[in-house]
Amino acid sequence: MQVFFSEFIGTFILVLMGAGVCANVSLKGTLGSAAGWVAISFGWGLAVFSGVWVSAPSGAHLNPAVTLGLMVNPEATELAPGVPKAMATALVYVAAQFIGAFLGAVVAWLAYKKHFDEPANQGKVLGIFATGPAIRSYGWNTVSEIIGTFVLVFVIGGFGGTPHGLGPLAVGLLVVAIGLSLGGATGYAINPARDLAPRLAHAVLPIPGKGSSDWSYSWVPVVGPLAGGALGGLAVAVLL
Repeated sequence: MQVFFSEFIGTFILVLMGAGVCANVSLKGTLGSAAGWVAISFGWGLAVFSGVWVSAPSGAHLNPAVTLGLMVNPEATELAPGVPKAMATALVYVAAQFIGAFLGAVVAWLAYKKHFDEPANQGKVLGIFATGPAIRSYGWNTVSEIIGTFVLVFVIGGFGGTPHGLGPLAVGLLVVAIGLSLGGATGYAINPARDLAPRLAHAVLPIPGKGSSDWSYSWVPVVGPLAGGALGGLAVAVLL
């Protein structure tokens, strides 16, 4: 249960603040409206930093791709200090991540409820909750997600062997870098829970004129990050 609540609260904070910065930038009439891609990239990076900071007992995965990367890495014997590597434990991680991400998206909606209700913001608000491609090409969109998630998991794997003293800030800065460098093609989900659970929240929340939840694309930010996480975990074992 300690692992569950640690992953739950960390992913909740991650998505609350990440969806929050997207709402602040995307919705008309907010004080941060139209702040741009750099603000979103730094906002998500600091959201990761904050989520990692409050979820130390579970190792702060906050992402099924990270959990999968550890599961497939033969050199990793634990999912976190004192947490044995086992399929049942991994499923606890993933369940907590999805529940935390869903509720984080709901609370982000509550924070901007009056702006979501404004007629000027009715239409396509899905990007506040979930990702979508700049150019729709399912195969290449999946490749983009694989690359971004590979970088995430591989570099995180390198943190353990490199003394830096940055703690969660290192992960946050990595996510900023991925967003600024690799995020423009698909919106860099790089995390199945961060995309699928908020997409479900978008589907069920009573948002006026919210538009489609784009379920035809929803598999890309799940399959791509899982593949990238697995490749990253294996690369850590082989190369690091």
